[in-house]
Amino acid sequence: MATFVEIDDPADPRLADYRDLRDVELRKHLEAEHGLFLAEGGKVVRRAVEAGYAARSFLMAPRWLDGLADVLASTDAPCYVVSEALAEEVTGFHVHRGALASLERRPLPSVEEVLAGARSVLVLEEIVDHTNVGAILRCGAALGFDAVLLAPRCADPLYRRAVKVAMGAVFTMPWTRLPDWYDALPSLSAAGFTTVALTLADDATEIEHAVAGLDKVALVLGSEGHGLSARWEQAADRRAIIPMAAGIDSLNVAAATAVACYVTARR
Repeated sequence: MATFVEIDDPADPRLADYRDLRDVELRKHLEAEHGLFLAEGGKVVRRAVEAGYAARSFLMAPRWLDGLADVLASTDAPCYVVSEALAEEVTGFHVHRGALASLERRPLPSVEEVLAGARSVLVLEEIVDHTNVGAILRCGAALGFDAVLLAPRCADPLYRRAVKVAMGAVFTMPWTRLPDWYDALPSLSAAGFTTVALTLADDATEIEHAVAGLDKVALVLGSEGHGLSARWEQAADRRAIIPMAAGIDSLNVAAATAVACYVTARR
């Protein structure tokens, strides 16, 4: 069972995992150095622990203890009990969901492990916004996709904001990073997947037609700004577009993912 420790000093060194959560660069460095990530909110904390991630510690306001009593009973990690005002002072924002947990990261699986048995996967190139990455993982999980592969420069799916937006899907959806950006798509084609790039290219066909009748599909999505690189756009087996009304050329990448996943799941 968790050990409950009441803390009233915002400078207490035991709260180091939870400091300055709005400073993205600082957090990326700290979390990589210590091999940790944060889960925010009762539902997400519960899903992380139930998925088997080992807790380093918990940070909670008193009113959230009862709702997570069974989770706290399942671990020996300390639970730091603080006022909501102190939590805000330490983290840098109002923790309106009342509960945070610091958890141990796991080594990433290989691409081969993630793709084993998969028929529908998402492949992300240089999507750098944590909110978009979290939303994409949630879309993929909700619509029956089997795995997500991320190019080396994509945002971290275990960054707090991505975890929160994904509502814990990052803990159940198999994912990993691609070790080789340049030949990633040809390697997927060699593994039996038809790679379908979402793009505005002149030879793009409607998404329904691009995925119709395919067995193993890899939907390929590009960055929020310029979309896919020329290398990935040209390396894909097919190029697809979501038809838009006049005057609009595209959707936000997370919204486009939801549409493309829905169509692909019904193929």
